[in-house]
Amino acid sequence: MADAEPTLPDYTDSSLYSLGAYFADRHPDLLDDVIAQSEEIEHRGLTGYAARESVSVEQAFQTLVTGLAVRYFKAVAGSG
Repeated sequence: MADAEPTLPDYTDSSLYSLGAYFADRHPDLLDDVIAQSEEIEHRGLTGYAARESVSVEQAFQTLVTGLAVRYFKAVAGSG
């Protein structure tokens, strides 16, 4: 028997989705900023971004993961 196509609950039952939902709920005014920062980190790399912004690599990584989580949440939830 072939595997069934995943349903919405399958996509929302993850830590990444939960993190994105939490951030979106707590900081709706920062969504665009954290997404833009995470995209810049993807482009520059963790160490390049950290050096440019004078933050630790760990801070840059946390921003990257938060941005990915918010993008994932928005994609699954269907919000702009």
